[in-house]
Amino acid sequence: MRSNETLTRAAIAEAIHNRLGLSRAESLSLVESIIDHICDALARGENVKISGFGTFLLRDKGERVGRNPKTGIEVPITPRRVMTFRASQMLKDQVAGR
Repeated sequence: MRSNETLTRAAIAEAIHNRLGLSRAESLSLVESIIDHICDALARGENVKISGFGTFLLRDKGERVGRNPKTGIEVPITPRRVMTFRASQMLKDQVAGR
């Protein structure tokens, strides 16, 4: 079953405000700080592991040949770095309702 709801930064900050009693501004600042720290680590080429949640992994993809599906013409795809997310077993179990 899919949900149309999306968890936002503001909703996370609101949850921190309600649980910890920090001001809304402090809660939002905390969320922004955590996200910035994760983004900075990824930009430096580091993987980010959050125990019980998952791991953001960086992977370098080499140059390869792709194909335009409409025309069938081969097109070179340039090398690039991509980010993937691998969920922890705890997160997978929680999502599955186990």
